[in-house]
Amino acid sequence: LMKKIRTIIVDDEPLARARIRNLLEQIAYISIIGEGKNGREAKRLLEEYTPDLVFLDIQMPDFNGFDALSQSDIHPLPFIIFVTAYDQYALRAFDVHAVDYLLKPFDDERFMQAVEHAHRQIQLNENALLHHKIVRLLEEHQHRQAEELTALEIRDKGRTALVKVEDIYWLEA
Repeated sequence: LMKKIRTIIVDDEPLARARIRNLLEQIAYISIIGEGKNGREAKRLLEEYTPDLVFLDIQMPDFNGFDALSQSDIHPLPFIIFVTAYDQYALRAFDVHAVDYLLKPFDDERFMQAVEHAHRQIQLNENALLHHKIVRLLEEHQHRQAEELTALEIRDKGRTALVKVEDIYWLEA
């Protein structure tokens, strides 16, 4: 079962939000969990839902998309796809590790490319986190085993002796 990508949409234009929503609703692995129309709502949605993916407009009435990200108190930041009519922000978008930068007007194919790219990045990230967890568990397990092994039972001619590990210099079987 594929884990759904929890997604929010923030854009001050109702038509832009509707278009993004309609396109995302066609994608099985996307789950839209919130929508906002300005920077203040973006900040609140980010903190309240900690989404995996955010479609974020840059130019908005109160404060812009970058401000919403820098003022929200979440770490790590979710994956961001900026959606804007202005190309002068593209370089700054990469400073906040944007997954993509959709320049309005964009066509459906370009939009789907952006979503696919985000999907791959999210999967890579989850795999990396899982790998990190497994490595940590293995290290803890090895550490516990190393701590527990303080003595060995040695059987010789029907007798059993307990020998401290620290007293062993050499073993031969």
